[in-house]
Amino acid sequence: MSSATRHRLPLAGILRLGRPSDIWFKPALSAVAAVAPPNLILLALGRLDLAMYTMAGSLCALYGHNRPYAARARALAGVVLGMVAGVAVALVTASLTSDAALLVTVGALLAAVQKAVCDATRIGPPANVIFTFISSASLFAPQTLGQVPGHLGLALAAGAWSWLVAMAPGLVRPHGPERRATAAALNATAAYADTRGTGAGHAPARAASAAALHAAWQSLLAVGDRTDATRRALERLLVRAEVALAAPADSDPARLRAWARELRGPRRTLRLDIPGEHADELLGLDTELAQPRPALRHRLAPLAPLAARTALGCALAGYASLALGVGRPYWALVTAASIYQANVTLTWSRGVQRVVGNVLGVLAFAALAPLAHLNAVALVLCCVALNFGAEALMGRNYWLGSICVTPMALLVTEFARTQDATELMTDRVVDTLVGALVGFVAAIAVTNRRAGDRLERALTEAERARENAARLLAEAHPEPRALDGARRGLTTALVDLRATADAAAGEWWQRALPEDRVVLAEQSGHRTLAATVRRQGLAPRQHDPGTTTEDIRP
Repeated sequence: MSSATRHRLPLAGILRLGRPSDIWFKPALSAVAAVAPPNLILLALGRLDLAMYTMAGSLCALYGHNRPYAARARALAGVVLGMVAGVAVALVTASLTSDAALLVTVGALLAAVQKAVCDATRIGPPANVIFTFISSASLFAPQTLGQVPGHLGLALAAGAWSWLVAMAPGLVRPHGPERRATAAALNATAAYADTRGTGAGHAPARAASAAALHAAWQSLLAVGDRTDATRRALERLLVRAEVALAAPADSDPARLRAWARELRGPRRTLRLDIPGEHADELLGLDTELAQPRPALRHRLAPLAPLAARTALGCALAGYASLALGVGRPYWALVTAASIYQANVTLTWSRGVQRVVGNVLGVLAFAALAPLAHLNAVALVLCCVALNFGAEALMGRNYWLGSICVTPMALLVTEFARTQDATELMTDRVVDTLVGALVGFVAAIAVTNRRAGDRLERALTEAERARENAARLLAEAHPEPRALDGARRGLTTALVDLRATADAAAGEWWQRALPEDRVVLAEQSGHRTLAATVRRQGLAPRQHDPGTTTEDIRP
């Protein structure tokens, strides 16, 4: 692909609505349950001015809904501690200086750190945006050093409540996240099986199936206990999905979808008609579980360009807002932080979505303000309702959720005192436009030439994994554990290759990408993957063509 084609800024499809998540109501209800009690308590005490600090902890309940509960417990604890740490830095800074330019600088540096850590840990949506929103707003909350411990205590207490709210569903449906992830993988693989591996749209369907399978395995591997009967059943279902990915023409999409429906059903005990377990089909899992995760510093290193973009874009957006005389420069800073995605093209798309959603959200605020200004109770209830709406709609498209986020953010500023609605609306629109424009310019200015290097490494890993599997296939009697481990390693390498290639394709100012080599690596890798499945005896025998030279050569 030439560099010129990477300079196109797409508009088609940016505002298209996607299907709602199967669990859209879970994060929405969690937000209500986490936000409402602290706010109502503060309302009863006549201290709504402290709501910003409890909101810092309450919004932690938005994270981790796709993780198994044991992993979610650890992740949410980290989210709460990270949120409180960011607020602590912001409040101490605010207590030591009132210089707006310095506050913007600190906010930009915090935003860069939050972006890098969230991407490295793959905490998932809403990622760094909530952290940056809370810490940036805290920077512009005047206070003394003596008040900081009390405010941090409020954030920590609300965070503990959020942890309880997010963990509570596990009492009723302890394997819910793993079941949903496995069902998603089964449905994605069924869609690929519908193409028989050669029909229209088979390549993107294959990539989506492989990615869903990888995500489901990561969900199961996040919890080390393999003795649970439900966990074992889910592992076996994923093996069936892997077989369908490797041999789509020999698979039954209807059966895959039937298993997915059972997993999404209300029964706590699964009733699944799974073919008999093959002796070799799960041997590689123990090896995969034993592999250590890369250290955090190694995961942070490739993210340096994105962190630099975030720091520069947020700082310049805040400075520009100050130069225009806007009273809340942190809104421009947060807008810039919110648009940064994996590459320039995706950043452009998110910027358009942010602007559209915020402008419509300002209009929504104008309609809601008379109701919210009736009394403090109405103000709190409006904010709670908007919390629910934001989480319910965000999954369909970012701009749609932003229509609720924007009036909520404007109303939160009135917890301490009622403010001029026209001024609030004007500031928000100006800061949105400034933040999106300056943020995107910074994304163009800070190049990410490492994207090409990462693609080369992903290609090398995929080719090495394919060669390892092909070497084992060439043996007369390969060791079953090694063969299963090679199959899993090749699957992971192919998923990483596709994700890395997609990210690199949307990046600007870099050398031409080895697209032909990527296509060849994917095609040969999936052929070898199919041969490995057949060699393990996992694919149906009636259509087994046997392992051929074509299957194992590049």
